[in-house]
Amino acid sequence: MAVAGLAAGVFSGPLGSSAAAQAWPSKPIRLVVPYPAGGPTDILGRVIAQRLSEALGQPVTVDNRPGASGNLGSDLVAKAAPDGYTLVLGNNATHATNESLFPNMPYQTLRDFAPVALVASVTNMVTVHPSLPVRSMAELVAHAKANPGKLNYGSTGNGSAAHLIGELFKTTAGVDIVHVPYRGSAPAVTDLLAGQVQVMFATLPTVLPHVQDNKLRGLAVTAPARLASQAGVPTLVESGFPGFVADAWFGLLAPAGTPVDIVTRLSQETVKAAQAEESRRTLAAQGFEVTTASAVAFGDHIRAEIAKWAKVIRDSGAKID
Repeated sequence: MAVAGLAAGVFSGPLGSSAAAQAWPSKPIRLVVPYPAGGPTDILGRVIAQRLSEALGQPVTVDNRPGASGNLGSDLVAKAAPDGYTLVLGNNATHATNESLFPNMPYQTLRDFAPVALVASVTNMVTVHPSLPVRSMAELVAHAKANPGKLNYGSTGNGSAAHLIGELFKTTAGVDIVHVPYRGSAPAVTDLLAGQVQVMFATLPTVLPHVQDNKLRGLAVTAPARLASQAGVPTLVESGFPGFVADAWFGLLAPAGTPVDIVTRLSQETVKAAQAEESRRTLAAQGFEVTTASAVAFGDHIRAEIAKWAKVIRDSGAKID
């Protein structure tokens, strides 16, 4: 899926060509992944890095810099030279929700970064234990309203996407369900399978095998449209929640002030890299959907995400552990 947009744009900093931009790239490019090796962001980063290396004629090397929920590696790039040789593969946490969750952020997305391209997304699924007598979102809402405070929903931790989506659901639906935070997806899903919590707003790859085995029931997805692989599962929008789209997204960003022609070329090549058939197959196997947007459209998306989740975080009082 592609999101329409102009070819390039930055949040702040000078626009225009330069001698350095005209010669770019003349040396290897570092792609910072602000998470450990082997995780979903790292897998995506290595696919994109390989394709960009081929397209640009220079090595694009992945540099894993985990720490502080992605803030450590992202801050490194925010403070790097704006010359197109240091990039970050950010996501909805590092470049949208973290600003509202952390009291002392070392960077500001809108001030310190130039968006390059949206690359991919991972949808979430509203999943319930089969013992819960509901088979649709309407039935879930009705059951929750009839039993205020008696349903629990598990998340991967305070301030996690699963937590924030749950809080947005509570506000939108007007229901009272209790948040139970876990330290990661594995213990949360384990308790969901055991019925210790009844509901979870989980990434599709995390719960899909259990849904397919009928150990869990999927009620809806947070994607803007139904998934080809799960055509029988409606979206939240279809289920009576207008505008409720809450996929995890991943995109390339450069330091603010990176010359516009470098951003333009990077944006074009990144979109091509993600949309290549081999990339699509590799990423689909890992649960990603290729969802591209060029720089200006990606920037607009980030602005909307920051505002959307800031309100959810403020209203819920969510904080990082």
